Amino acid sequence: MFIRLYLLCFALIVSYTSFAEKIVNPHGLEKKDKNPDYYDVVDFYNRMAASHSNISVYTAGPTDTDDSLLVVYYSSGGKVDIPAWKKSGKIIVLINNGIHPGEPDGIVASMQLLWDIAEKKVTVPENVVLAIIPVFNIGGATKQRAFSRANQNGPDITGFRGNAQNLDLNRDFMKMDALETSSLVKLFQTLQPDILVDNHVSNGADYQHIMTLLSTQHSKLGGPMGKYLNSIFEPALYKDMKKRGYDLVPYVNVWGDTPDKGWHTFVEIPRFLSGYAAIQHIYAFVAETHMLKPFQHRVKSTYALMQSIIGFAGTNAEAINNTRKEQAKWIAGSNRLDLDWAVDTTKPVMIELKGYEGAMKPSDISGQPRLYYDRSKPFVKQVPFYNSCTATQSVQVPVAYVIPQGWNKVISRLKANGVEIQKLKADTTMQLTVYYIADYHTGTHPYEGHYLHDKVKVRAEKKTMVLKKGDYYISTSQPAKRYIVEVLEPTAPDAFFAWGFFDAVLQQKEYYSAYVFEDLAAEMLSKDADLKAKLDEQKNKDADFAMDGRAQLHFVHQHSGYHEPEHMRYPVYRLE
Repeated sequence: MFIRLYLLCFALIVSYTSFAEKIVNPHGLEKKDKNPDYYDVVDFYNRMAASHSNISVYTAGPTDTDDSLLVVYYSSGGKVDIPAWKKSGKIIVLINNGIHPGEPDGIVASMQLLWDIAEKKVTVPENVVLAIIPVFNIGGATKQRAFSRANQNGPDITGFRGNAQNLDLNRDFMKMDALETSSLVKLFQTLQPDILVDNHVSNGADYQHIMTLLSTQHSKLGGPMGKYLNSIFEPALYKDMKKRGYDLVPYVNVWGDTPDKGWHTFVEIPRFLSGYAAIQHIYAFVAETHMLKPFQHRVKSTYALMQSIIGFAGTNAEAINNTRKEQAKWIAGSNRLDLDWAVDTTKPVMIELKGYEGAMKPSDISGQPRLYYDRSKPFVKQVPFYNSCTATQSVQVPVAYVIPQGWNKVISRLKANGVEIQKLKADTTMQLTVYYIADYHTGTHPYEGHYLHDKVKVRAEKKTMVLKKGDYYISTSQPAKRYIVEVLEPTAPDAFFAWGFFDAVLQQKEYYSAYVFEDLAAEMLSKDADLKAKLDEQKNKDADFAMDGRAQLHFVHQHSGYHEPEHMRYPVYRLE
C-alpha cells in the first residue's frame, strides 16, 4: 500500500513538473507579427496558476461567446479572500485588457508582468492585490485578421473591435447589452477594486511620446478623490514614468488637427469603462499607447505604466483607502449632484509636448489639401492643456425614486449594479414629482445598437400618484447614490432614457376616428370654456395651425381626458 501511494505521489509530481515546464515565456510576443491567440493566452494563465500558489484563475461570468470571462488574481498570501483583503486595507488593482482586441499591448504586457512577478524579477507590494482580465472582448479577440487597425504599427494580424454582437464594449457600461459587460459589472460589485487600469492603443495625431494617459477627469470625479488624483496621484505617475524612460503626456484629444496649440481633456461619461468606474468611486486610468510606435515599444511602456501604478498603490495605500471612504461620505452628504460637464477654457495648465511639425500638402488621391507630419522636424514646446471642467447641469437629489412595475430591463440593470430596491407591499398613493418629456433629439443613425436621445427637456409636475403593490421604491440613501441619479435622471447624457429604455412612453397607444371624434370634440368645446380658450390662443399665435383642421382636432384630443396619461410621462417618479 505504501509503495502504491509513493508511486502515485511520484507520478503526480512528474505530471505537475512537466505541465509547468510547458509554460511559454511571454517575453518576445511583442516581436511577433500576430496577436497571441486567445486560447494560448488562457492556457498561459491556467499553467501559471497551476505552477504558482499566489496565482489563481476564476470565472467572472458568461460572455456573448461560448467562453466565460476570466479573471486572474495575484496576491502575496495566495488565497483569494476579498473580504479579508478589504479588512486588511489591501489595494485591489483591476487591470483590463482587450476591450478592443485590435489593441493588444495590455494583453501581452500583463502576461509578461505576471511572468516576471512569478519569477521574482518584479515585486508586488504585499498590500496590493492584482486582478487581471486577460481578454475582455473574447468575440473580437477570436476574429484574428489583417487590416483591422488601419493606422497601427503592428502587429500585422490583430483581433477585431466589435464583440460577438458587433458591439464596442467600451460604450456598453450603462446600457449593458453584452453578457461580458454584465459579468464585469458583477465583478466590480464583488471585488470593489480601488484602481482600474484599462489598456488601449490611441488613434489621432502624431507626436514623439510612446505612452499617453487618460485619467478620470478630476473635476468631474470631484470631492476628495478628484483633489487627490489631480494634486498627488497623477503627478507622481508622471514623475515615476519619466524615471522609467517615458515622457508621459495626457491623452492627446486631437482629431484632424495638430496638437501644437494644445487640447482639451477628454470628459468620459459612464458608458466608458473608466467613466463607469469613476461613479463607483474608483481611481481609473486608461493607458493609450501611440498607434504609430512599434508594437514592442508600446508593450514595454504599458508594462512600465502598470508597474508605476502598482508601486504608487503600495506606497500610498492608506491615502487611497481614506480618499475613497471620504468620497463615499461626500456623495452621501450631497443634496445636489452634477449630471453633465463642459471643458473650462479659462483654466489651462502648460505641459511639455514633444511633437512633430504638421503641414498641408496636396493629396495623392484627391489633389485636395491633406495633413501630414514631418518627422524630420521634431520640436519640444509648452502647450496649453485644458484639464478642468465645469458642471453644465445639476439636479437636486430626491429622497427616493419610484418606478412602476413592468420596466424589467431597467430594474435588472439597477440590481446588477448593487442598487438596493424595495417593492411596495400594498397599493398606496404618494405625492410625487412627475416628469413629462417636453422635447428631445434622436440621432438619425444607430449607435451601438440604439438610437441615442440627447438635448432632452422635461416639464415637472407635482402629482398624487396611485401606486400598485409590487412597484419599486429606490432610496437614494445608499452607496450607489451617484449611479442611481446618473441613470434615472432623464436629462443626464448616459441615462437609461438616453439609451432608449423608456421609448415606449414616447408613442401614443390610443387614437380616434376623426369623423366620430369631430362631434364629440365640438360638444367638449361648447361645455369647457378653458379648453376652447386654449384652442383659440393656439390658433392666434400659429397661422399654419389655424388653417389645419386635423391639427386642431388633435389639439383638442391631447388636452382632453381621452388623452392617455402615460403618453410622454417619464415612468420614474421622484419623492422629494
